[in-house]
Amino acid sequence: MPRPTLIAIALMLATTPALALDDAALADKVRERIEGDRTGACLAVAVIDEGVTRAIVCADPDAERPLAAGTAFEIGSVSKTMNGTLLALLVAEGKLALEDPIAKHLPEGTVVPEFEGQPIRIEHLVTHTAGLPALPAGFAPKNPANPYADLDEELLLAALGQVKLGAAPGSRWAYSNYGAMLLSWIVARTAGKDYESLLRDQLFAPLGMKAYVAERAKGVEVATGHLPNGQPTSTWDFPVALSGVGGVRASLDDMVRYVSAQLSPSDDALGRAIASTQEEISQAGRTMGMGWMVAPLNGNAIHVHEGGTGGFSSFVAFDRDRGRGVVILSDTALTSTGGLSGLGLHMLDERVPISGKRVAQAAPAELIDELAGDYTLGGGLKMTLRRKGDALEIQAEGQPPFEMAYDSAGDFYPLAFDALLRPQKTAAGRAFLWLQGGGAQPASRIDPDRPVLPALSAEERAEYVGEYPLAEEFVLTVFEEEGVLKVQATGQIALELERSGEDLFAVPAAGAEFRFERDADQRIVALVLIQRGMEQRAPRR
Repeated sequence: MPRPTLIAIALMLATTPALALDDAALADKVRERIEGDRTGACLAVAVIDEGVTRAIVCADPDAERPLAAGTAFEIGSVSKTMNGTLLALLVAEGKLALEDPIAKHLPEGTVVPEFEGQPIRIEHLVTHTAGLPALPAGFAPKNPANPYADLDEELLLAALGQVKLGAAPGSRWAYSNYGAMLLSWIVARTAGKDYESLLRDQLFAPLGMKAYVAERAKGVEVATGHLPNGQPTSTWDFPVALSGVGGVRASLDDMVRYVSAQLSPSDDALGRAIASTQEEISQAGRTMGMGWMVAPLNGNAIHVHEGGTGGFSSFVAFDRDRGRGVVILSDTALTSTGGLSGLGLHMLDERVPISGKRVAQAAPAELIDELAGDYTLGGGLKMTLRRKGDALEIQAEGQPPFEMAYDSAGDFYPLAFDALLRPQKTAAGRAFLWLQGGGAQPASRIDPDRPVLPALSAEERAEYVGEYPLAEEFVLTVFEEEGVLKVQATGQIALELERSGEDLFAVPAAGAEFRFERDADQRIVALVLIQRGMEQRAPRR
């Protein structure tokens, strides 16, 4: 269930969209993205337009993976949109309201955080604006390969008492699986029915879906999930009451029915609830409906959500104005390698280019040598990178060494487990971003001779504060919060700026760097975003 962190700009091209594919042509398009990809992933893809086209394509054409349009995949966080539908049904029935404080629907005595008297409301949970952390405090999975299996409601509710809100609920967007789990639990408690029965009776059965959480229908085959190194991995199991966060398993045929219902909601209670989930109810950093993210794409508003578990990835999007929807299900976790949005958005609108596949190749010798050294990750773990023959080897403190391979996207990856090492070039030299388990940790080189930069004063920090538009609808906002400079791109979470030089700041979580420009009077007039080898200048507004 990935959390968006990378700063990116959608390309706006001038060609006219035209997508009328049969199954064979669709398969050819999917091959452009995945055939030869070093992950070995297989994709089940559907485009819903005037009709429905389907394709199942594997990175290795000779892969023997028994997949069909009726095979169930873990859809991860796309489940949150279904959670939104159940919420909308309860709202329509008058059993709760979006404006309700969540405390109203929690057990008496539950300690719920507030900010200066402003409570967390139901609408804040469904739009990721509650101010809750990504996961509850005290969450320590017994099995990292199946992390949510032993989470219970006692921990879920007790962790609320440990939350300190940094801003008013509803004022900022920050993706929170914790908030989605709370909402799932509240929905089931309010309905007085177990969550899986709610999904089955109120959503799946009416739409003809065989999707499920724990109770698989007879005859439904299940895909095996894989790490992006091709190794099979464990399923992700969720307590049923919390499964609205990412616990649904569904097939391509199921998701075609689901997206078709989004494109043409019926005139009944379910159809009206589906339509209401698409309505914009928050624009606090990112435009949100009930579970759906709403984003501009070449002049149209699209509804979109991606999902990811330990062995699967998914992408669902639709454009009501154009009458087109897209579903992509992967039997491999692709979050660390960029996900499925590049292919999915292209299928929705051909003016968006298909993102490139990742092909294994030899790493540049000079890059290996530049990276060699000792580092500390953001969480304090020490790591050593060294050359081993023609490859890079990594060793965390107290652990055995692991050989790293290299791909055409410029990233290193371990052959033995799922992670990614993304090289960065900063003012202080080579460093890297370590991506694992859906998180990203910056690595700082351990250099005892490196001078320590003095902290900026409040007056100096204020010089950088402002808005820097990279495009009409994509603005980088630099602001100060509790003595720390942060940057927030339109529709994305706020990220901390770390000073790395004179008018230079790193954004480790995004693998980016900012260089600020001054005029003759020493006033900040622009910033330059440096990311993935590209530089983009944004004048100060």
